[in-house]
Amino acid sequence: MSKKKRIHFLENLTFPHLLQPGYPVLISGFPLRSNWNDQFFKNTHPIVVELGCGKGEFTVGLAQCHPEKNFIGIDRKGARLWRGCKTVEGLKIDNACFVRALVDHVDLLFSPGEISELWITFPDPQPKKENHRLTAPRFIEKYRKLMVPEGTLHLKTDDVDFFNYTLNIIQEHHHRLLWSTFDLYRSGYDGDVARIQSFYEKMWLEKEKKICYLQFQLNLS
Repeated sequence: MSKKKRIHFLENLTFPHLLQPGYPVLISGFPLRSNWNDQFFKNTHPIVVELGCGKGEFTVGLAQCHPEKNFIGIDRKGARLWRGCKTVEGLKIDNACFVRALVDHVDLLFSPGEISELWITFPDPQPKKENHRLTAPRFIEKYRKLMVPEGTLHLKTDDVDFFNYTLNIIQEHHHRLLWSTFDLYRSGYDGDVARIQSFYEKMWLEKEKKICYLQFQLNLS
């Protein structure tokens, strides 16, 4: 491990808006599960979660645009989360935080009905492991239990195969597709998803890759 990374990991321990519970804590009962609003954010605002948030640019951008909501970015890499935490600290953003955890453990972090909106931004497309894709049925089932009725899921990706896979999942399981495009920046769509770009997204755009985007609501029956 480099000296710089060691310094970042030590600094991560000082951030009040970075939680690193570890699996033993999660499995025994994460204290904030069911209590995010009361014990952490100290308000009743809707909770929006970004899965695989990386350096946190999207979580931070959304939090700045929507002070009326609370935002939680989840990623397993502490080195990535350090950047997001530094930004939140520097800008004194009080409606965003980060959790170092596996996306598989999202149901140990939140209770049923606690999430109002879910963002999946540039996930690993897992070309050889469909069951590991963040829009695979086993993950969708987790989200279904955790989200409020008519909660919205967003997917933003540069991988067309992954995008098509998700569209097929939505159709096969009778979810409600709200909007989709294979070329976000030529679609005319004007929303947060078009205004906020991560470091990696900017790299893809410089290589002239098209960005796919969709939003849908889960079939709760």
